[in-house]
Formats: sequence, C-alpha cells, structure tokens
Amino acid sequence: MELIKPEVVQRVLDLMKEQDLYIHLEMTNGAYAAHLDKSKIAAATFIRNGVIRYSHGSIAGKGPYRVGLKLEHGWVYSEGLTHYDETETERLILAGHDNDGKLLVSLQLSREPF
Repeated sequence: MELIKPEVVQRVLDLMKEQDLYIHLEMTNGAYAAHLDKSKIAAATFIRNGVIRYSHGSIAGKGPYRVGLKLEHGWVYSEGLTHYDETETERLILAGHDNDGKLLVSLQLSREPF
C-alpha cells in the first residue's frame, strides 16, 4: 500500500458510481485495547459484502483523508484513511493506519464479493 493520492482515489470513485458494489467497511481501535489499558474501551465496526450504490463519492482532507458516498437514502462515511492499494485495478482498497502501522479503518469497494 502507498500513501493516498486524492486525485487517483477520486478518479476511481467517479468510475464506480451508479453501480451495485460490494462494500467492506471496518473500524477498530484494536482487539486488545482494553486488555492492555483498562482505561480504554475496545471498539469495532465491521460490514462485509453489503451491497450499495452511490450517486456521488468524494475524498476530502489533507491527510488523513475522509471519503463520503451519497446513497439514495443516506451516506456512508469513513475518516482517517491514509493508504490505498495502488496495484488494484478492479477494486478500491483504502486503509487508515496509526503511527505504529496498525490498521484503524478500512473502506473497500468492489463489483465482486470480497
């Protein structure tokens, strides 16, 4: 993965709009956050292979970035994104990593299930 280039991500978001897509979206502060520090609460969100269709998608920020996808009846929004998989040609794979390289957030879109 490499650091996000907003213009590349925006181009892919524009190409994927108005199509049924599979989404993978997750956020975590680490499964062991509470185990290692009792003052922290472990938190996570996960959806895989949900089907969405968006009419408008955009990336914003100066890094870390945020991506918003306008759905017919709402929004999908992900913040804290830092990297993308530059080798992907059929999917959009975005991730946010902390300063230690640990995954914090992931947003992935594909025409095929994950």
